[in-house]
Amino acid sequence: MSTGMDRAAAPITPQAADAAIDGELPGLPIEARPLSQCVGGTLRENVYAERDYPPFDRVCMDGIAIASAAARSGIHRFTVQATQSAGAPPLTLANPESAIEVMTGASLPLGTDCVIPLEQYRLADGFVSLDTPVNDTPFRNVQRRGEDALQGTLMLEAGTLLGAPEIAVAASAGLARVRVSSQPAFKVISTGNELVEPGEAIAGHQIRRSNTYAVIAALRAHGFDRVSDDHLLDDEGMLADRLSQHLATHEALILSGGVSTGRFDLVPKVLKSLGVREIFHRVAQRPGKPMWFGVGPRGQAVFGLPGNPVSTLICLIRFVIPAIVAAMGTRRPAVERIGLAKSLTFDLPLAYFLPVAVELDEWGQPWASPRPTNTSGDFLSLIGTDGFVELPPGPMAYPKGFIAPLYRW
Repeated sequence: MSTGMDRAAAPITPQAADAAIDGELPGLPIEARPLSQCVGGTLRENVYAERDYPPFDRVCMDGIAIASAAARSGIHRFTVQATQSAGAPPLTLANPESAIEVMTGASLPLGTDCVIPLEQYRLADGFVSLDTPVNDTPFRNVQRRGEDALQGTLMLEAGTLLGAPEIAVAASAGLARVRVSSQPAFKVISTGNELVEPGEAIAGHQIRRSNTYAVIAALRAHGFDRVSDDHLLDDEGMLADRLSQHLATHEALILSGGVSTGRFDLVPKVLKSLGVREIFHRVAQRPGKPMWFGVGPRGQAVFGLPGNPVSTLICLIRFVIPAIVAAMGTRRPAVERIGLAKSLTFDLPLAYFLPVAVELDEWGQPWASPRPTNTSGDFLSLIGTDGFVELPPGPMAYPKGFIAPLYRW
């Protein structure tokens, strides 16, 4: 990228903003963490099967293990030889007229190849009598060794987001620690003299400081936990002092407000004075046109989001979180797409981010039901929505069924 764009430059498209952000953010560092601390992390190594899985012929239900050929030869009464419990070395069947009681998860006893479940036999005085007919096919109710994965099989690829199933797979591979991306330390910053903290006395001309809480909630909902916040007044000295401190201690700054072109929109000017290189300022979109992005002297990501609540949240979901996820090396899923539940028009030559509720029709088909806000400050209209769709620039009439990308909150 060039050293930046001046404020007179035309807004760039959302897709150009994506490319600019991705091109500037370096990959985040890798660290080895205990497996129990990796939920929600991004795997940065391949995980291979430590051994065949299951590592032995595994009993799938409580019952008795027999040699199936014996049952097929007409033997229906067996002597109970012993009990095979889970975690014990496999026993060996004494003879075809014997049976071994087995527990779910146990190794299949040597010499047996079939498990008859409890409800299909009678046990009395040390003998088992089979009810007829029974299914005595070989390896019935047995999971064969290596059926899930053979030793050396690739089970998890680098870039996988680690949830409960993935953690279980890594544990089964014998890994006590795995290499994951370090999470960035976020500083979420609201700007504005008019903002008052919830719980504090408020005057009629002031508003509550709510954007920060929405941003932090969204970050935590997406698995980020190294998050702190600050509130700065529209004062150039305070902004310079505190932003300098935050740039020294955080990898990502997310600012809300102060990025438009008004007299008190001081954030871009102050950031530049601190050595933050402007990459772009203004995106051809509604809401959120004044969005700003720059990179600090140590590669810190600095996102300046418009201060209106709807703009803040939409820009965070559309640009910031996907960019950080990509910098962590996470494989991005395909963007979800959905049809509009009804037709609508939009007159401006801007990408249109339209809040929607996802609703199912009588056949279970999901549709995006438009929930437009009155203004970009109308955060109350977001209640009950699932996210927003991105519609191409107008002027345009979008018919019912128009397919658009869906970004969920």
